[in-house]
Amino acid sequence: MPATTRTTLRRGLAAAAALPLLIGALASCGYGSEAKNDEKKVAAEGKKLSADTVRLGYFPNLTHATALVGDQEGILQKELGGTTLVPTTFNAGPSEIEALNADSIDIGFIGPSPAINGYVKTKGSNLRIIGGSASGGVKLVVNPAKIKTLDDLKGKRIATPQLGNTQDVAFLNWISEKGWKVDAQSGKGDVSVVRTDNKVTPNAYLSGAVDGAWVPEPTASKLVSDGAKVLLDESDLWPDKKFVITNIIVSQKFLKEHPDVVEAFLRGTVKTNEWINANPDKAKASANAKLENLSGKALGAKVIDAAWPSIRFTDDPLATTLQAQAEHAVKAGLLEKPELSGIYDLKPLNKVLKTAGKPEVSDAGLGAK
Repeated sequence: MPATTRTTLRRGLAAAAALPLLIGALASCGYGSEAKNDEKKVAAEGKKLSADTVRLGYFPNLTHATALVGDQEGILQKELGGTTLVPTTFNAGPSEIEALNADSIDIGFIGPSPAINGYVKTKGSNLRIIGGSASGGVKLVVNPAKIKTLDDLKGKRIATPQLGNTQDVAFLNWISEKGWKVDAQSGKGDVSVVRTDNKVTPNAYLSGAVDGAWVPEPTASKLVSDGAKVLLDESDLWPDKKFVITNIIVSQKFLKEHPDVVEAFLRGTVKTNEWINANPDKAKASANAKLENLSGKALGAKVIDAAWPSIRFTDDPLATTLQAQAEHAVKAGLLEKPELSGIYDLKPLNKVLKTAGKPEVSDAGLGAK
């Protein structure tokens, strides 16, 4: 591949990388790349930690339910005590990474592709992944009148959220393993890969412009409500059916200056995930209530009831799957081999887990020294 093309792809990938997490890309969850401050700032009580505030970034998406529920239920704020949680929502990964780089947020929930790109772009100097949040929640859904088996995808038009995003890379890798050929940049080949923003994918499907989509939740369940059929759950392609879809990141500066705040925040996420997994129906309702608070409209019961069970909430960042996702992007020609050593710092999380009597998690050899 010519150097100019690789440069263009790298730039395009940085802009595209966040779309795997545009799972709130239904009209009910809001669109655009502008940050939105949550006007409701919880009055902090208790002992203040080393920072007055912690500025949190997350998406109004179901795969960010650890943030949605932790914020809605006050679990994160309770662990922070007198340090005030100040949330801001984003609808695109690059804008959240830019906010972290500009010192506008301190901690964020984000997908693997923007985390990788954010780390590589700054040569490992700004962010660290400090924990996991969610796994799964991605499906291949198709028009059952046109596609009945996986082999029927050949010659069809299948949407992914954007060039180089996590779902796009996963689909290109799946196509390659089938022995089919597709030009990664144009999407043309044995299957037509049509890069379509999640917010318009349902209309594209209804109009017949695409025959299916490899997309995250709740877009997948929205398509099913419009008559599509789930042909493949991406979880079935991964060992133990687990792969990272949402991580927790922090600026290295904030981690160094306020380790007590980071540790308290992680106690909050661990307790939130524990509550979500122990109370799935209440957690689903809590996440939807927060979505309604942020966007003015909740997800319909038919959509959220179908979407919720496919997402697993976990403290484990599933580091081996992040490495694999990066390798898939390299294999597709969308990314030069990245240097990911040091992208994780799981010491604070493992301290929290050990104190809680939970098993520690691995950084797969990619931890900070």
